[in-house]
Amino acid sequence: MSDAPEGRVTPGEGAERQGAERQVPDGQPAAAPVPAAAPVPVGAQVPASAHVPDGRPAGPQAPVTAGSAAAQGAAPGGPHPIPGIGRPEMNLTPPSAVLDEAHLGDIEGAFGRIRLDEEHSSNLRRRLVTFLAIVGPGLIVMVGDNDAGGVSTYAQAGQDYGYSLLWVLLLLIPVLIVNQEMVVRLGAVTGVGHARLINERFGKFWGWFSVGDLFLLNFLTIVTEFIGVSLALAYFGVSPYIAVPIAAVFLVGITLSGSFRRWERAMFVFIGASLLLVPLVLLSHPHYGQIAYHFVVPGIQGGINSTAILLIIAIVGTTVAPWQLFFQQSNVIDKRITPRFIPYERADTVLGSLVVVFGAAAVIVVAAFAVHGTSLAGNFTDALGVARALSHQGRALGGIFAIVLLDASILGASAVTLSTSYAFGDVFNLKHSLHRSFRDAKPFYASYAALVLLAASVVLIPHAPLGLITVSVQALAGVLLPSASVFLLLLCNDTEVLGPWVNPPWLNMLASVIVGVLVMLSGTLVATTLFTHINAAATLIWLSAILAAGLLAAAIRLRIVRGRQGPRARPGAGMSRAQRNSWRMPPLALLKPVTWSPGTKLSVLLLRAYLVVSVVLLVVAAVRLGGA
Repeated sequence: MSDAPEGRVTPGEGAERQGAERQVPDGQPAAAPVPAAAPVPVGAQVPASAHVPDGRPAGPQAPVTAGSAAAQGAAPGGPHPIPGIGRPEMNLTPPSAVLDEAHLGDIEGAFGRIRLDEEHSSNLRRRLVTFLAIVGPGLIVMVGDNDAGGVSTYAQAGQDYGYSLLWVLLLLIPVLIVNQEMVVRLGAVTGVGHARLINERFGKFWGWFSVGDLFLLNFLTIVTEFIGVSLALAYFGVSPYIAVPIAAVFLVGITLSGSFRRWERAMFVFIGASLLLVPLVLLSHPHYGQIAYHFVVPGIQGGINSTAILLIIAIVGTTVAPWQLFFQQSNVIDKRITPRFIPYERADTVLGSLVVVFGAAAVIVVAAFAVHGTSLAGNFTDALGVARALSHQGRALGGIFAIVLLDASILGASAVTLSTSYAFGDVFNLKHSLHRSFRDAKPFYASYAALVLLAASVVLIPHAPLGLITVSVQALAGVLLPSASVFLLLLCNDTEVLGPWVNPPWLNMLASVIVGVLVMLSGTLVATTLFTHINAAATLIWLSAILAAGLLAAAIRLRIVRGRQGPRARPGAGMSRAQRNSWRMPPLALLKPVTWSPGTKLSVLLLRAYLVVSVVLLVVAAVRLGGA
């Protein structure tokens, strides 16, 4: 964790409500105020090349209206004094790119509040209090990922393969942490959502491509959440025509409260309900020695086969999903987390990663217990089948599992739908914050309600191809995840966006390997979905060899290029800790355009072609299966 006074928020930070954040570096004298600039009529055009107070030109961007950050002399580099706000001895950073003023102000969490005009000591007790106020986005996104599709996939792994696939979950922990830690930094430093950043930095084509894919995939995922609701309450004899509408109205109600804190507290109630897995596991008589063995020793019960390979890919796809990136970045922004609190949000993300893996492992263990020694072993149908199998071991066990499934479905539906509404607000530049009332952000809340009600309606359509929708969600997630990860990696190496917070070299290497593995799994999933006669194990081996050769070639090329260019200073190398903690991305109009190297441009073009062809072929396959 940072050695800066964690949890202590200087009085100057209250100026964030006006788009600025104060910070005095420890041990450094405050800079003298600069003379106030002559007033400019609001709405007048200010040349984009106008010099900022530190002497650097703003760059050849679009003109900026008076009253904006550029018009007021905002410098993209670091703190500089601005007179007339607060105490004269305080330094102020330039206004950031935060798009919605509701995203500025006190941090209001489910378990506490951090007031921006308070000062606190940095002792252990205060660090704990600060963490409790910050915790939320990481834990919610991870537990929400153990949704209806996740419970179903993990239950299939336990019912068909016992404990033998637990090792897959352990390998997913670093993948989850690496991906989500990057969006934590993007959210805290930029104040701009993932969809808006892609749109602004890589062009409208990729912006709309990414958001269009997200909307389609998220809508289908929300449909699967309501399938989970109907299955869970069917265990108790409740008709889907009663269960699904009630769940939909409930979801809309808890989100339209106009209070971020109330919404987050509701999410923690669902997270608490998911802890029912603990007594359920204990009542399932787990074999702890075997669990520990299969967590660390890879293997597949019954040997390697295409079905097992596809299930492993499904586990990866349901645990690492594109919506997570969009949700956590926007939720970090909505919670008003700034760079100085990044260490706490990292801890929140790591905690969530451990919780999601524990939950997935618990479902596997419970499902294996439910069918052990019966003819149901190896014959998975759906999550309701697992609940009914558990009821033979004890009626209460089946009921607890059904409640866990219901809880996972509602929590997942809330998080996935909210990620879509956040992206909707980003793209169309609408007010999009849970701090706003319905009257103040009607399009944001209306998009949320419309998605929920429409997805619920699909589940109630007689003879709707719900099984096909579930399969399509897994396939689409597998196809789209590598694309989302590539743009995430590009954004986290954009010095205009993250400045001193860009990825270090070791993280780029690790993230590149993760993206490569995701592409390999995605290719295997697409190939086996389209061509069912292909052997999945052989396909995976061939793609693994291609991946290894590609990564080796890329590493050699990078080493040659670095040798020619010589050592380069890391952005922000001369900054103090306090300066780094106060750095925010400047307004988007001040950022220099992205320049891609020939290699990056070729890679993105190949990725575009792969996505287009894969999605088209998957749609054709889905239509063919639907007709059959």
